[in-house]
Amino acid sequence: MKLAFSAASPYVRKAMACAIARGIEGQVEKWVIKTSDPVLALSNPLGKVPTLVTDDGIGLYDSPVICEYLDSIGSAAPLFPAAGPARWSALRQQALADGMMDASQPRRREIALPQDEGRVEWIALQRAKVDRAVIELEKEAAGLGALTTIGEITIACALGYLDFRFAHEPWRQAAPKLAAWYESVLRLAPIAQTMPVG
Repeated sequence: MKLAFSAASPYVRKAMACAIARGIEGQVEKWVIKTSDPVLALSNPLGKVPTLVTDDGIGLYDSPVICEYLDSIGSAAPLFPAAGPARWSALRQQALADGMMDASQPRRREIALPQDEGRVEWIALQRAKVDRAVIELEKEAAGLGALTTIGEITIACALGYLDFRFAHEPWRQAAPKLAAWYESVLRLAPIAQTMPVG
């Protein structure tokens, strides 16, 4: 299988982190392709990364679907818990952390554009979403583990993206327990081997 790849994308990082956690990263070919390339649109009409093309030639997108597919391969403990409270917790954490990335990626682009009143308000709105999410995750930090669920992996990728693109906006002061957890997982293979570049 091959994964449409960008070393700077937090969503691609999330997919690769899942593959590493599952012990199947050797089965995933990194397919470096521009989102504007019409070849990518053949597998994903949205032309986005990550897109996973399975060995059967099926295009899967976006990161929640790709990660659940990767979780069905190999013999490692599942990242998506079975039905019950643990599953809903992991899926909720994934959604919250994905939302942090959804608010952060376009904000970075908008910051580089001329700052009219509407854009300034929109940028502030997106940053406020991230700030609230960090505070919410701080409440849960004591229960976070060693990247054993899709929620924990996505949280680590979201925090890593904040460090990567918004290092001038420190989040740790408002969330010391979350910061301590993040430091504890930085050296684990799924995060250590997927540090963003670019």
